[in-house]
Order: sequence, then structure tokens, then C-alpha cells
Amino acid sequence: MKEEQPQKQEFLFEKVNYKILLIGLAVIAVGFILMSGGGSDDPKVFNESVFDFRRIRLAPTTVLIGFGITIYSILKNPKKAE
Repeated sequence: MKEEQPQKQEFLFEKVNYKILLIGLAVIAVGFILMSGGGSDDPKVFNESVFDFRRIRLAPTTVLIGFGITIYSILKNPKKAE
């Protein structure tokens, strides 16, 4: 009979992929933090800061860049680069 060899535990991704993934998640979190705030304590008073550059342009762009980084980290194959 053949002896069963213990199978080596392999991760799905390399260490580099996980680092890039964490960077992407941090960029997404920064984007959502940039979107927060701008509300008014009194519901009868409208606050114009909801429509400033940071919340309309910068924050969604930051989130999309973060999603792009995470997708890149999933698709990156370090074994192929060698």
C-alpha cells in the first residue's frame, strides 16, 4: 500500500496579493469617510455642504480607485510574472 503524504496547505493568493488587497480596502474606507458628514441638526435648514467637491467628486472617485486596486489584487498572478 502507498503511504499517504500529508498535503501542504496552500493559500489561494500570494503575500503580495493580500498586501495589495488591504491597500485597496483602506482606499475604499478613506473614500467612504470622505463622503460622511455635511448633515444639518435642524431638518428645516438645508446645508449646502452636501454638494461640495469632496462629497460629489473626490469621495466617489476614491472609492472607485479602491475597487480597481482590489480587482487588480485578485487578478494579479505573481507566478506568471516570473
